[in-house]
Amino acid sequence: MIRSLSFTLIGLAAICHSLAPPPVVTTICTQLSAAIHDADHDEDCFDCYRLDDGGRPIGLAKNLQLQTPHAGRKFRPSSQAQRGGRANWRRRWMSRGNRRFTEGWYYRLTLPEYGESFVFIFSIEDAGRYVKGRPSPLSLACMQLLGPGDTYLVQSDEDDTKFWGWDDALAFGCTFEWSDEDAGDAESTRGIEANVAAAMNPKEWREKVKTGFQVLPFGFQGRLDGHDGTLGGVKAGQGVSGTAYFDFAVKPLAGWGNYPPLTRYQNASDHASVLEHGGIHRQRSTAGWLASYPVFEPHWQVNMANARATGSLNWNGTVYRFEDAPFYGEKNWGGAFPTKWYWSQCNSFDDHPDLSFTAGGGIRQLPFSFLPGKRTEVLGLVGIHYNGRFYELVPWTGDSEWAVWPWGRWEFRGKCTDRRADNQFEVEIVAVTEEGVDGVPLRAPTKDRGMQYYCQDSGFGHVTLSLWGLEWDDTAQKYCRSHDKPIIDKATSQQCAVEVGGEYDGVWRVKSNMSATMKRLIRLPMVIGKIFNNDRAGN
Repeated sequence: MIRSLSFTLIGLAAICHSLAPPPVVTTICTQLSAAIHDADHDEDCFDCYRLDDGGRPIGLAKNLQLQTPHAGRKFRPSSQAQRGGRANWRRRWMSRGNRRFTEGWYYRLTLPEYGESFVFIFSIEDAGRYVKGRPSPLSLACMQLLGPGDTYLVQSDEDDTKFWGWDDALAFGCTFEWSDEDAGDAESTRGIEANVAAAMNPKEWREKVKTGFQVLPFGFQGRLDGHDGTLGGVKAGQGVSGTAYFDFAVKPLAGWGNYPPLTRYQNASDHASVLEHGGIHRQRSTAGWLASYPVFEPHWQVNMANARATGSLNWNGTVYRFEDAPFYGEKNWGGAFPTKWYWSQCNSFDDHPDLSFTAGGGIRQLPFSFLPGKRTEVLGLVGIHYNGRFYELVPWTGDSEWAVWPWGRWEFRGKCTDRRADNQFEVEIVAVTEEGVDGVPLRAPTKDRGMQYYCQDSGFGHVTLSLWGLEWDDTAQKYCRSHDKPIIDKATSQQCAVEVGGEYDGVWRVKSNMSATMKRLIRLPMVIGKIFNNDRAGN
C-alpha cells in the first residue's frame, strides 16, 4: 500500500508540475483489414505482425487505430524472447512478482441473423510469479469460449511462458500446441522462442499452430481443442471434449470516447476510410487516470465499445459465417475480481446500428486501507456511444443507482450533471432474461484459488434503453430534462449480455457514492484541462 501511495503522489506531482491536462490519446486508423483470409492482405501487412528486438510492432505505429489507454499488456512476460534474452529478475524480487496478478481480455461477437452470440475470454495468471522460491501453482494461460445457447468450452496451459503480448498495442496470444514437431525447432526460420515472442502472419499462423490463439488490433485467430467448461475444471481431460475455430477481421468503430458516427457512412469500410484519412478522437481510461497506478484493483478498460467483425467461426462442427457483425472488447488486470459486481453490454440494437452501451459496478477496495475508516466503496458507471458522441456517467460527474437481482433483472438509472462534462444527460436501462434462460457459470480469477466459478453470464438479455438531454433550469436551480424529444426513445435488443458476480443474497439496490476526496482527485485532470482550454480561448 505504501507503494500505491508513492505512485499516487508521483502522479499528482507530475500533473501539478506540468500545469497542463493529461496527454490526449489520438486515434488515426489506417491498418483496417478486409477479409482476414485474403492472401494478398496477409502478405501486404506482414510487417505489421513482426516485432523488433525491443518487442515493439514493426509497421504498426502507436495510435494507428481507435486505441484506448491501457491497450498494451500489463503482465510481465516470462519468456526471455520477449525481453531480448534477459532474465526476468524482477519476477523474484519486485513486489508484483510476489503477489497475485492476472490480466484478462473479454470479447463479444453478436450474430443477429443467427440469433446467437459468442464470447471469447483470454487470460494469463501469475506470469513469472514465484512463491517461496518456486513458480506459482496458480500460473495459467487460459482460453474460455461461450457459444450457442450459452454453451461453454475451455482450454488452458500451465506454462505461462507461452503467452506473449505487445507493450503499446492491443495484441497478445498463446500457442498451446504446434501443428508439427518441427514448428518449434530452433534451426527453423522461426524458432520456438521467436514464435512465443512475436505475432505471426495469419497464413503462417494457420499452418503452424494446432491449438491456441492470436489477437491483433485488426484480426482474431484461434483453435480450441478442449472440453465443456460446465462439467469440470479448466485443465485438460476434466470434461466432455469440444472444439472451436475462429478466424476473422475486426474494424474498430468506437473505443471509449468520441468517434466518427457510423450513421453518416454506408458501412464499416467507409467509416474506416474516414479514420484512415485523419480522424482524431480522444479516448479515455474507463476508470479514470488513476488506472495508470496500482491504486484500485482490479482495473477495467473498455477497448472497443463498438466494432465490426467479418470472417467465420466453427463451433463443434457448426460453421457460422458473418460480415460486419457487432463486436465488443474490454480488459481487466490486477490481483483478483471484486467480491461482488454486475455488468451488462449491448451493441446490436434494433434500428440503432450506431448505439452501444456498457454498464458495470461493484465493491472495490479503497487505497491506503492500512488507515482507519472506510476500506471499500460501491461504485458503478454507464458508458453510451451514439451517433459519434460519448455519454459517460461516472461517479465523479454524476449520480447513478441500480437494482440487480441475483439473476433475471438489471436496472440502471442516473444523471450526469457536472457542468465540466462533455454532455449533461439522464439515462435509464432495464435488462431482463426470460424464464428458462439461466445463463452459464463462468470462471474468474480469485485471490487465493486461481480460476474458479465466480460469475454467471448470458447473451440473451432483453434490454430497453432511453437517453434524455438535460438543460439548466434557473428557477429550479438544477439540471432538468430538455423539452426536446429524447435523444434515444426506448431502443431495444434481445441480445444483451448480462452478468452477475460474487455472492448475492437478494436484490442489490445501491446508489453509487464515491468519497469527496476521491472525486476531487480523479477530477483533477478535467479541472486543469478546462482551465487551460479557457486560457487558450482568452488568448
